[in-house]
Amino acid sequence: MSAVRLLAVDLDDTLLRSDLTISYRTKNAIKKAEDAGVKVVLATGRVPVAMDSFARTLGMHRRLGYVICNNGTIIQETLAGNIVYEVRIASKSALAAFDLADAEDFPVQIYEGDVMYVSRSNEYTEYDKKLTGLRQVVVENFRAMVGGGCHKLLIPGDPKLLPPLEKLLHAYLGEGVTLFTSKPYFLEVLPARTDKGTALAKTADLLGVAREEVLAIGDSMNDEAMIRWAGVGVAMVNGDERIKAIADFVSERTNDDDGVADVIEKYVLAKNGAGK
Repeated sequence: MSAVRLLAVDLDDTLLRSDLTISYRTKNAIKKAEDAGVKVVLATGRVPVAMDSFARTLGMHRRLGYVICNNGTIIQETLAGNIVYEVRIASKSALAAFDLADAEDFPVQIYEGDVMYVSRSNEYTEYDKKLTGLRQVVVENFRAMVGGGCHKLLIPGDPKLLPPLEKLLHAYLGEGVTLFTSKPYFLEVLPARTDKGTALAKTADLLGVAREEVLAIGDSMNDEAMIRWAGVGVAMVNGDERIKAIADFVSERTNDDDGVADVIEKYVLAKNGAGK
């Protein structure tokens, strides 16, 4: 295992505890990693405004670095907040995805700024509202908004019903979009060939870091691409079984028990000769 120069960390159910806080031990481990010369990148499905407070908690706004948002459709510079990379779903693909989801009686969400726009509410859109802290606005002519362009579509629904919809979308849209579940009740539709893995590769290039010097930690299917791409991919023990199966190793602790700090101490600080 090479010395780690870039650490990419997912937020929800990975870095964040269940109460959406970051433990002192984890903050301290991240600071020690940065003091040892490791670049730390947050890689999240959240929009920039919904992850900004966590980046600030870690002091990232005081130094040059990057955060990956919207599951890879946006890369934002931390010091000034400039967007250095973004990509949107092709209008034709976005409309087709919306039409299929709507026909199957699922609501659809898109995000702009600090607002989540929804075609209609259900229990899962309400959960997303609480999770992100974004304002929710129900839009009557949602299809017209989708046609105007968006970074991603999110389809919130019963975890038992989303897998058949994912298969339907894949059958009709093929390689025109990227599909995965970020949580069992959130099906995400992104631009083709776009995910946390492609964004992490671009970020590593911006920082001049080789692939084998990257360690990525995540818990869910939206983390699969970056865990596969990184030199070392780590799955949280509380994560999706499919992610644990493809990771190089699995954390010994959960997100509620300083799992990220434990990984940093054992596989970043120790390997880089920084100790605990």
